[in-house]
Amino acid sequence: MSLVHNEQVKLTATFLNGVAQGVFAVGCLGPIVAMLLGTVPFGPIPPGVAAACWVLASVLHLMARRVLRRLTP
Repeated sequence: MSLVHNEQVKLTATFLNGVAQGVFAVGCLGPIVAMLLGTVPFGPIPPGVAAACWVLASVLHLMARRVLRRLTP
């Protein structure tokens, strides 16, 4: 293909990875830090939300890696 195609592929992968980082930071680290600081009571909901966001962030990251396979030499 072309250099433009490769740059578009890299941009798409970067976007997906950025979304994954945001999901991880807000959905996983946020509730954990809130529980440690005592602003949210310990319970089943925040750890469940954190686990679900961890999985979603991992899936988005793997999707970004798969998009990078579209790069052409």
